[in-house]
Amino acid sequence: MSMSTHVIGFRPPDDTWQRMKAVWDACQAANVDPPEEVIDFFNDEEPDPNGVEVEIPTREWRDDAAEGFEIDVAAIPAGVTIIRFYNSW
Repeated sequence: MSMSTHVIGFRPPDDTWQRMKAVWDACQAANVDPPEEVIDFFNDEEPDPNGVEVEIPTREWRDDAAEGFEIDVAAIPAGVTIIRFYNSW
């Protein structure tokens, strides 16, 4: 089993996020699938309270004893207030 590391950013919830979340919650309460537009908005995931997921441009970095990612802070999309680093298996 291999591990991969990911870096994603989040823009805080705005009015659109709040409306989409309300639809999501209503569908969950009614035990029905949310509309495709809502599913797409949340990237086929349960809504994250941190807001809208945004891709963070990264590049791989390594030297003789370590490896990881670099982020050019000037390339972080506008409005991003949270950056999440996570590993998945």
